[in-house]
Amino acid sequence: MKTLIRITGWGIVLTGLSLLFYLLPTAEAQAYADSRTTVALLTASGTETLPMAEYLPGAVAAEMPVSFGAEALKAQAVAARTYALASHRHGTANVCADSACCLAYRTEDELRALWGADYEENMRAVTDAVRATDGQVLTFGGELIAAAFHASSAGSTEDSGSLWSPMPYLTSVESPETSETVPGLVREMVITPEALCEALAIAPNGTPEDWLGAVVLDPAGRVARIEIGSCTFTGAEVRAALGLGSTAFSVRWEAGTFIFTVSGSGHGVGMSQYGAKLLAADGWSYDAILSHYYPGTVLISIK
Repeated sequence: MKTLIRITGWGIVLTGLSLLFYLLPTAEAQAYADSRTTVALLTASGTETLPMAEYLPGAVAAEMPVSFGAEALKAQAVAARTYALASHRHGTANVCADSACCLAYRTEDELRALWGADYEENMRAVTDAVRATDGQVLTFGGELIAAAFHASSAGSTEDSGSLWSPMPYLTSVESPETSETVPGLVREMVITPEALCEALAIAPNGTPEDWLGAVVLDPAGRVARIEIGSCTFTGAEVRAALGLGSTAFSVRWEAGTFIFTVSGSGHGVGMSQYGAKLLAADGWSYDAILSHYYPGTVLISIK
């Protein structure tokens, strides 16, 4: 005869005269993994230490629209949890609330102001995604990964080696976004010769129609280097200087101006948020989405 008793979240199996303890936390105990983990958040007033269960909904809600769906929100929760725990960019603080540096974050008051009457429903969707992935993080070789993500890519994501250090789990993969499925995926920016010179800190040299030189694309089809005037810039430098939003761009001279055609939004590395939305709508689970955008990683639970 076998009897199962549950106390304080742990199972005890009694079999005959032997007593076997097995370390399998119950669903009740597992639900508090994020409550036992803390995040040091750098704010304008200093460093605030929060339980992951309190911090993560504010980060997920700030990073991804609730309309992207449950599986996409779950994927975002895992990526954000992993990023926050792996990051130590601010000394004793894990992350700040600036999306250009770390992870975006909104307080309850900010979300109530943003969502208004939809606050309860929206926060329930976010909280459900956080709780459904409670304590789950992505690892590679037994270590937490740098779970980079971005808004959208057109056709494929970027390889981390083209921008930062090469990571085996941050390689270029296919991404399903198209101009029909993502608003503003492809857009144009018109820049005068004078504005271009000012932004790139270059002196006018010859006629503007002759300023554009060789363009070198990286394996993902994004601009690695481009010659403008007598200078050579990386795609990342041009993106930052002109506020293009992506290194997936082309440029032409037309009617006295430079016209930049830009695809996607963000650095392009890791998970595409719009890509996650589209894959989720196509029936992909959050763990399949994460496996696609972070190839070779292992999804584990923090105990």
